[in-house]
Amino acid sequence: MALQRFHEQFDHIQRSMPGVPLAMGPDDDAHLLYERGVVLARDGEEARVVEDTVRAHFTETRGLFPEHVGRTSPETNRTGVTRIRVGDPGRGDDTVPHALRALRAAEERRGRSLVSRNHVVHIAVNACPGDEPVPVPRTGAANPAAAGGGHHPDSAVRVLVIDNGLVHDHRSYPLLAHTTGDAQLTETDGDGVLHQYVGHGTFIAGLLAAVAPDTDIVVRGTLNDAGAVLESEFGAKLFEAVDRGGWPDVISLSAGTPTGGSDGLIGLDAFMRELRTRRTLLVAAAGNNGSDVPFWPAAYAALPEYADSVLSVGALRADGDGGACFTNHGPWVRVYAPGERLTSALTGFGTPVPYVYQHSTYDACRFGLDYACTCQYPRHTGVLSEGRESTGAKPDQVMFDGLAQWSGTSFATPVAAGLVAARMTAHRERDPRTAGARLLADTTARAEVRGAHVPALRPPTWRPVPLATPALPA
Repeated sequence: MALQRFHEQFDHIQRSMPGVPLAMGPDDDAHLLYERGVVLARDGEEARVVEDTVRAHFTETRGLFPEHVGRTSPETNRTGVTRIRVGDPGRGDDTVPHALRALRAAEERRGRSLVSRNHVVHIAVNACPGDEPVPVPRTGAANPAAAGGGHHPDSAVRVLVIDNGLVHDHRSYPLLAHTTGDAQLTETDGDGVLHQYVGHGTFIAGLLAAVAPDTDIVVRGTLNDAGAVLESEFGAKLFEAVDRGGWPDVISLSAGTPTGGSDGLIGLDAFMRELRTRRTLLVAAAGNNGSDVPFWPAAYAALPEYADSVLSVGALRADGDGGACFTNHGPWVRVYAPGERLTSALTGFGTPVPYVYQHSTYDACRFGLDYACTCQYPRHTGVLSEGRESTGAKPDQVMFDGLAQWSGTSFATPVAAGLVAARMTAHRERDPRTAGARLLADTTARAEVRGAHVPALRPPTWRPVPLATPALPA
């Protein structure tokens, strides 16, 4: 069942990236999207090796003209990445897998990957959402609730959220009174209906501010375009985000992609190398595919050279005793935090705004777990869901006027980032990486995730939600 929602999202993401032909695969279980007809290589000698090898392979074995192969970006740029066109997407023949196979011998000789797909990096609810937001009355309470201590500009920990932008009236939510950053480009469509994923960055900032009030949170709309960007552009966008205000103490990033490999993202090589030289701690979401396939950049946490600079975060289910059904898992996930049915600000507390659901709920968990998860409750019918038109079911509409309940590793991530920041404040710790390491070392709590007992971070102000009944009425 998990693949159904992934296929629904494929069409949605393709519409959000007009002019970029996308492909899915090669393994549906990996939930992998990439640009058709283009591969990535590192600048310089490696790019030349890739280009020459692919041209020779296609000429000799596939009868294609060498002109199909050529660079589509400058050889020298800050991210150190060259886009190489290996075919004509308009022909309908995806030549990327053939190009990758052509480089295998050269890669074996050099001992590392020389080329990769140009992956689509997306916010962690984009390609496979944990669920969609559910309205919570204005009289409801944030979960986690606001911790004590307040905001002190002279001592505040600097946290950068890289996501989509803030809703225009976010400061009407008290916890976000000191939050700054980029505005969401477009919040509603021509009929005044809230776009999918609007409020994602606002929701994350609200969770951070609740767990760690003494923070200066800046939200950058790096992923404003429906939460998806090509890997070839992502590294430059990350550099731009940190350049605008300097490297922060903590980066909270709820985005990534699987690759099917274990080497990371060529498009992020330069950024990740510079991250290692800084004191910044990158806290990254593990993804919502219900899979053990590494999700990057979170999976950098499992590489020895990044063990102290990247913290990968999976999601606990609503009661906190086990993993959420949708969370990615495996030895590359360092810690888990509450990520199911959290409550934060989605919109400001102004005029209510309608939202139409894009995905239908399921009769049973789409990942095969047997608890009352967000796959099933609260019940609604969505626009994109398969079978809706044949049954005549109309998509459900709700109204948001502030708070919402939402699930995903996207939201476990700012909870963990907030706990690192809160520890820095409580212990007057100036090094975020030291604070993160000590937080993990002092964590004795455990949860069961797919048969493994894993470290679990549960904020003191977080309230578990019983699993026996849905958190909200259907």
